[in-house]
Amino acid sequence: MFQASLCKLLNYISENEFMGYDPYDTLNSWIPFQKIHRLLPAYAIQAGKYNPINIRPILGIAKGLNPKGMGLLLKSFCMLYQQEGKNEYLENANLLFNCLKTNPSQSNSGVGWGYNFDWATPGDYLPAYTPSVVVTSFVVDGIWEYYQVTQDSDAASLITRAADWIREEIPARQFAEGISYAYTTQSKGACYNASLLAAEVLAKSDGLCGTNYYTANVNKAIDFVLSKQKPEGEWCYSYDPKSGNERKQIDFHQGFILISLKNLNELLPEPRTDVSKAISHGVQYYREKQFYDNGQSLWRIPKKWPVDIHNQSQGIITFCEFSSESNEYLSFAHKIADWTIQNMQDSKGYFYYRKFSWYTNKIPYMRWSQAWMLLALVTLKGKLNGRQ
Repeated sequence: MFQASLCKLLNYISENEFMGYDPYDTLNSWIPFQKIHRLLPAYAIQAGKYNPINIRPILGIAKGLNPKGMGLLLKSFCMLYQQEGKNEYLENANLLFNCLKTNPSQSNSGVGWGYNFDWATPGDYLPAYTPSVVVTSFVVDGIWEYYQVTQDSDAASLITRAADWIREEIPARQFAEGISYAYTTQSKGACYNASLLAAEVLAKSDGLCGTNYYTANVNKAIDFVLSKQKPEGEWCYSYDPKSGNERKQIDFHQGFILISLKNLNELLPEPRTDVSKAISHGVQYYREKQFYDNGQSLWRIPKKWPVDIHNQSQGIITFCEFSSESNEYLSFAHKIADWTIQNMQDSKGYFYYRKFSWYTNKIPYMRWSQAWMLLALVTLKGKLNGRQ
């Protein structure tokens, strides 16, 4: 079932040439939401996100290439090539890499990447392709994997230039506990997973160059996030420096934080025992509090529904990556995959967005669902075969 599922997903992605819709792409419509009312763009995005009926063709929203999704796909195809050695996987990786290389977002220094749609909240509006730390980091992660396969000098250059962009343009807010890198050049809060993702780009640049130029700041970014871990092992989503309050959203971002801490500890010149302890505590919480024994995830603690494909895919990836922590984790990653395939994969190969207790949102989002599930299944495949 697992191998058949992966093949069907690969076929779907190939048939769609890496293009698809996104939960947040409503502002790619021909409708001038911002001109109608300044708050309408934010509400339109939320309406598009929660509507289970895909009306995007009616709104004039075309399938697009999402840079973050392309970064995830790039990593997946590189991993598949390492596992099986098939030229078709390397050819797909080459296509994705060249597209990302030739289409970075505009930046005053270095390179970054952003989403292929305008983004709006009641207080902010970001045009399409505004570079963000999160998008850039996942693109860099894909390019990092591509470099391991090809040793392409352009790949190495893009990683170091992405680090230049973060150093020069992304605010690093100072706290007593450490520092936190902002989400974008305009961000004001401290998002834990975004800050660690920025630190990953910096650490990878050091790793390529054989330097410790960013080591001090990477450690300070780790310090701040470790200081925010709760007694049970979980992290909230972000911290507001003005109010001193945290956004108490515990979901797949727990997995993001754990993976980033693992990656950073492996990239540091000297691994930190406090990071290892925080990871073990955090993974235990992730397993015991955020998943049922059958492999179904909770949405956000303590809410059960909906089951979001992001939670499922991140669970597979996280428990694969920490399979050395416990003999149970790899088998549990397989269990999550089995549940997801049985309950959230369409006969056409793509995975559904969200499953509620009484209905399922079956819109086939490329970045949110397919790219993440491909990476999850490829990661699981590698672990089961002892190749990743």
